[in-house]
Amino acid sequence: MKDPQDGGLPPGGGASRGRAVSKRRRHRRSGRQKAARLAEGLKEAEAPPGEAKQAPPRKRRKRRRARKVYARDGAAITGGPSQPTAPGSTAPGSRTDGAAAPVRVGAPPKPFVRTGTDEAAFAALDLGTNNCRLLVAVPTRPGRFRVVDAFSRIVRLGEGLSTSGRLGEAAMDRALEALAVCADKLKARRIRRARLIATEACRSAENGQQFIERVREETGLVLEVIDRETEARLAVSGCGSLVETDTQGVVLFDIGGGSSEIALIDIAGRRAARLARHIVSWVSLPVGVVSLSERFGGRHVTSEIFGLMVDEVSAHLQTFEGRERLSHVASGDRFHLLGTSGTVTTLAGIHLGLPRYDRRRVDGLWMDNGEVDRMIGTLLGWEFQQRVDNPCIGADRADLVLAGCAILEAIRSVWPSQRLRVADRGLREGILTELMAEEGVWRRGRGKAKGGRP
Repeated sequence: MKDPQDGGLPPGGGASRGRAVSKRRRHRRSGRQKAARLAEGLKEAEAPPGEAKQAPPRKRRKRRRARKVYARDGAAITGGPSQPTAPGSTAPGSRTDGAAAPVRVGAPPKPFVRTGTDEAAFAALDLGTNNCRLLVAVPTRPGRFRVVDAFSRIVRLGEGLSTSGRLGEAAMDRALEALAVCADKLKARRIRRARLIATEACRSAENGQQFIERVREETGLVLEVIDRETEARLAVSGCGSLVETDTQGVVLFDIGGGSSEIALIDIAGRRAARLARHIVSWVSLPVGVVSLSERFGGRHVTSEIFGLMVDEVSAHLQTFEGRERLSHVASGDRFHLLGTSGTVTTLAGIHLGLPRYDRRRVDGLWMDNGEVDRMIGTLLGWEFQQRVDNPCIGADRADLVLAGCAILEAIRSVWPSQRLRVADRGLREGILTELMAEEGVWRRGRGKAKGGRP
């Protein structure tokens, strides 16, 4: 036998050549059989009607196959390692037409189990003046978490509150419907820890405490009415990952429905693990998009009306004694504004020209002064119906968005900055971050966290 490098056959080459010759013979024999059948078919086509000869049935080679059965439950192929599928996807070997799927005989089919549903989760609920929002998540790598369920609905709980001082019956009913949905979602999961908060509407309404009790009786949810300082701290905690390491100062603002929280964050020195520890001053303005639009009107807003809105918010800001606490960094390029509210996310969506709102493209977006000016000018030039028709605004926010822009303009006048960063996150994310940190789920070297993943 020659060495392969000498041009001879490799080891076992004689057997390989024999198999190759046999394969070529089978191919030639198959070709002759196909030609014969074709010729026979042509003869039959040329024969007179009624004289066509019936072609003999084809003989097929029998192949040995594993015996099959049909699983009535449409189970996936089993007998090997289990391959769980994602919710909503088709399991390997399953049918999408409703028919039974063939499975190999072996181990009994294993039922499909949705992964992650038994994993202990953390939950955060925020009932505000305008929205009811729920977020359920599980911790992942240090400082991060994965959302497994979410809910958001505009309920306008604070509708009419600025004039009557009370929560209206229709508003409370809308909020209770949304909270019932949240309660069902929480009951369907194994929740390790949860924090359910209510903010300005329940905080300032005469009948706010009675409404909290009604929520407990009808839904089983126990809401915690937090103070303004806690609200500002949670908003900062939820946006920590959007403040870059070389930043020296940030003015973070959360424009709500009944109030607006502003926190001044000084990180010119050594940065702590929690951004909230760098808050040097904060204020909660008693104005939000709902209260301001009810006072001045939100459907038909002229430039003059818009200016009056800005003036009212500016008057509140002038009474804020700690507004100068970032003057030593505010003039540099490492200072910026950070907005977490529907107002700034709406401006960002319009700026990007989105056909529908997309959180992935909005969250973390940078806008410069000129872009913010253009978007506010665009909104001022639109009629009410144009705002309704915009997919990033819609009917629920069309009468509120300009009030939010007026609050933003007042903030920009006190803390002028060349850059604004947009955050589609806030209180709920702050709650989850603090809960997970308190439980120690991100501590290194502690193994598995109780009820959760490492």
